[in-house]
Amino acid sequence: MKRTLCYLFFLLLANASIAQNTIVLGEDSVTHKIDRNIYGHFAEHLGKCIYEGFYVGERNKKIPNTNGVRNDVVAALKKLKIPNLRWPGGCFADTYHWKDGIGPKDKRPTIVNAWWGGVTEDNSFGTHDFLNMCELLGAEPYLAANIGTGTPQELIDWVQYVSFAGESPMSKLRRQNGRDKPWNVRFWGVGNEAWGCGGNMRPEYYADEYRKYATFMTGWSNSNKIYRIAAGANSANYNWTETLLKVIPNEMIEGIGLHHYAVIDWSKKGSATDFTEQEYFTTMKRALQMDEIITKNEALMDKYDRKQKIGLIVDEWGGWYEVEPGTNPGFLYQQNTMRDAMIAGTTLDIFNNHSRRVRMANLAQTINVLQAVILTDQEKMILTPTYHVMEMYKVHQDARFIPITLKSDDYVNGKEKLPAVSASASKDSLGLTHISLVNIDPNKSHTVTIDVTKYKLNNVTGRLLTSENVNDHNTFLNPNRVAPTVFAGASLKANTLTVKLPPIAVVVLELK
Repeated sequence: MKRTLCYLFFLLLANASIAQNTIVLGEDSVTHKIDRNIYGHFAEHLGKCIYEGFYVGERNKKIPNTNGVRNDVVAALKKLKIPNLRWPGGCFADTYHWKDGIGPKDKRPTIVNAWWGGVTEDNSFGTHDFLNMCELLGAEPYLAANIGTGTPQELIDWVQYVSFAGESPMSKLRRQNGRDKPWNVRFWGVGNEAWGCGGNMRPEYYADEYRKYATFMTGWSNSNKIYRIAAGANSANYNWTETLLKVIPNEMIEGIGLHHYAVIDWSKKGSATDFTEQEYFTTMKRALQMDEIITKNEALMDKYDRKQKIGLIVDEWGGWYEVEPGTNPGFLYQQNTMRDAMIAGTTLDIFNNHSRRVRMANLAQTINVLQAVILTDQEKMILTPTYHVMEMYKVHQDARFIPITLKSDDYVNGKEKLPAVSASASKDSLGLTHISLVNIDPNKSHTVTIDVTKYKLNNVTGRLLTSENVNDHNTFLNPNRVAPTVFAGASLKANTLTVKLPPIAVVVLELK
């Protein structure tokens, strides 16, 4: 009897240790798509993002370039299929005067970047350079306008300069500067972080400022279909969101922003590479808070915008740590590890699953700043773990959203716990179903069973991004330490797909 009880006890323990992660794919009847613009990027005049990152100058003979823009960067970003690029900031936007960056480069005034390092910039990279680069990348430009130190007239002139095809003083000036055809810029941010570096405004004050600028940008009808994005809240500041929705009429706004960073502690952010498991856990806790923040913003938007006209635009997100030792503190240069891959995968899953409202997002930032997808050093360039996640997830761009029901085991750290697994799914125009999965647990693998009863599937392939340690990252000496490989841990039997996720892993499956 005792032996039988002991056997049953150990059997219960064994069953308790078996992963209970389950996913059920919902009906293939959802009408909305995962907007490709969710996979957007951000390029601010900050550190070595623009200068030495994107732009090395037309006279540079050591680094192959097209009109000063690095060819290797263009090729890498085109592989990502980046849909849009936000510029010139960030905090920099509300001190930037666009007319300083047009015309002959040797006649452009220099400026001091007071926000980021106090460096002097020569304005050699301006409106033409950015918009032509976007054409080169096949990405839509997203211009962040200056309402902090600018004027409505300055913004009106910029809109006409880049988008007006007829005869006007601004279109004439554009042609004098070498561009006949307008770029027809659709996305416009009306200021940036108005609650902070954009002017320390109260939400009521900013809402009135927004109404003024938005009126003169388009006229009453918005006939040229400009997509105006209000400077949104900082993380969980729901009062900011609700005030804007109350004060700004629906017909005057197309998008409302949101910024949220995964930060351990703003006063002590911790190292980008030399971090403990507790610091890793805290970072992931902050990153996963994105789901709650979006859910509560969606509820407010549904209250004031029942027709779902207004999009939620998460135009700054990512991990933020201390700068690398020996670098300028104002340049925000940090390395990029498997921790960042976990942030990227889980965040993109959150965006996909909230794609009814989330219409655009911009990872901060593209090159050499914060959670970058590319790092450069003179003629060298490396791709980060975050780059590889974005490249793997590009299959979701403009694909039809598939709702999922997910039950996840816990990643336990002391007395705290987080869901170990995140996931999202979509079906593309070719009829291929893609499921992305992330296991943030650094200590053990997790087996996931996926019910695909509603789908007639008979073949599964996959790609995997993982590494031995969560601190692992690519360097200029070892650029391929972290890179995607073929995933062989999925099996499809009858209507059940079984997936064994290694620790700290991102997997994207393709089913047909």
